[in-house]
Amino acid sequence: MLNLTGKNALVTGIANNRSIAWGIAQQLKKAGANLGVTFLPDDKGRYKKKVEELVEPLQPSLFLPCNVQDDTQIAAVFEAIEQQWGKLDILIHCLAFANKEDLSGDFSQTSRPGFSQALEISTYSLTRLASAAQPLMKEGGSIVTLSYLGGVKVIPNYNVMGIAKAGLEMSVRYLAAELGPQNIRVNAISAGPIRTLASSAVGGILDMIHHVEQVAPLRRTVTQLEVGSTAAFLCSDLASGITGQVLYVDAGYEVMGM
Repeated sequence: MLNLTGKNALVTGIANNRSIAWGIAQQLKKAGANLGVTFLPDDKGRYKKKVEELVEPLQPSLFLPCNVQDDTQIAAVFEAIEQQWGKLDILIHCLAFANKEDLSGDFSQTSRPGFSQALEISTYSLTRLASAAQPLMKEGGSIVTLSYLGGVKVIPNYNVMGIAKAGLEMSVRYLAAELGPQNIRVNAISAGPIRTLASSAVGGILDMIHHVEQVAPLRRTVTQLEVGSTAAFLCSDLASGITGQVLYVDAGYEVMGM
């Protein structure tokens, strides 16, 4: 039976009730995990209020600001975890961003600042957070990130984010090899297209979802909770032998040739 009782889990990337991170947080809590949640701080505090109200029913014992472009904020998050929890068992990385103008048109026209920002937030942040989490995973742990098919195949209007996801998936493999001797497992879930705040920036997202519903073996796309269930599995002892993998949760779409 999937049981995460006694496990401390940090979930990043919840923006609203459509976020995949929100589905993951719900399933981790359902399995018994003690939750910590981060939010992206902004000048007016809008994100904080929205996320705080959303996650209140899950009763997170930590609720902290974290802009992954700010090393000071990252350090503060893991200092708080050490002080309040003493250890960390689970890290959920659900962070990705690219400028909307870099998600359309010709990929060759991607701006230098846009390319750098997309890879810093969407790719490098996993490595940075894993590095900070590693000393607190004293009894081993599980790190799970989110990828997408656009990291291995060309998807219209995905552009620079495809490069970021390709780098993210390779980061999973290198981190798994490095952290494995400490019994820290690192995996990615490649989810099918889901209408979220992040995916809304991708042109034609609804067409992509309808296409999956027509072509995927299950003739549908997946839900946030289905991805959350897979994440909870990967974080549990039931997946103790799985690391360095990209697990597709996409109703089978990835296996289709045409």
